[in-house]
Amino acid sequence: MSFFDKIKAGLQKTKQSTGEAFNAVFAAFREVDEDLLAELEDALIMADIGAYTASEAIDELRKQSKRKNLQTKEEVIDCLARILADKMAPNDGLHLDTKPSVILVVGVNGVGKTTSIGKLGAKLAAEGKRVLFAAGDTFRAAAADQLAIWAKRAGVDIVRHTEGADPSAVIFDALTAAKARNVDVVICDTAGRLHNKENLMKELEKMHRVIARELPDASVETLLVLDATTGQNAVSQAEGFNSVTKLTGLILTKLDGTAKGGIAIHISSSMAIPVKFIGVGEKTDDLLEFDACEFTRAFFDDISGEEAGEGEET
Repeated sequence: MSFFDKIKAGLQKTKQSTGEAFNAVFAAFREVDEDLLAELEDALIMADIGAYTASEAIDELRKQSKRKNLQTKEEVIDCLARILADKMAPNDGLHLDTKPSVILVVGVNGVGKTTSIGKLGAKLAAEGKRVLFAAGDTFRAAAADQLAIWAKRAGVDIVRHTEGADPSAVIFDALTAAKARNVDVVICDTAGRLHNKENLMKELEKMHRVIARELPDASVETLLVLDATTGQNAVSQAEGFNSVTKLTGLILTKLDGTAKGGIAIHISSSMAIPVKFIGVGEKTDDLLEFDACEFTRAFFDDISGEEAGEGEET
């Protein structure tokens, strides 16, 4: 299955939810007028793209429609997809320019941090990088055991302490081991931290200080894992974590399980943080590098094709 097909499949629930609204908008399409633009804006909001982002996108569509003289619904859909893609922060991949580099993975409980680390570690290992996991979630029972299973599956090493140990001590030992073992990338798991718990956020700050002290020149990515099924709650989580850890990217999981796939567009555009990976399934290779153009094209793909077919029959 191609990258585009995987995104289409992952967005299936979103398209089932919003497809009726978009199809209704274009069913009686004649021209780009204010009624059409208002209905499109409502449909975007239904997809959890967000009222502000939807309004800005429609304003831009209004301008481009006049400038380019858009005539068909296919042209409108294509233009809107490109507008939404351009509003998102560009994903230029992971910056892993030093040896070792560090990826700190954060997020609240239950969003899929450990699974995302496992899939990311497997991906990097398959690219020929030597990867080390740091089991920094010392609070959740069996968290290190779960990460160890992923480490074995991905063929990478792991540094872990006993349950209840100081997470920053785990990070310190992992960085020390990474330097000794010629590791390329250290991926650090963390406990599920609620964005409104100040003491837990201070622990994340402590981890950053350890990394800065032990590897002052290292490339460091701080990735927030968000559960797409939580919709607008994901926005407040992103805002809370970004205020403390200065996120470099997002991993959006469970996209295949939500009807609100537009949340990826909303968060990235409103916070200027790139979505770097999306999860669209349970398999190891279902963690996909995010491409905004492919994503927004897949978002509207079935609508464009279905409507074009109906138009030829009338």
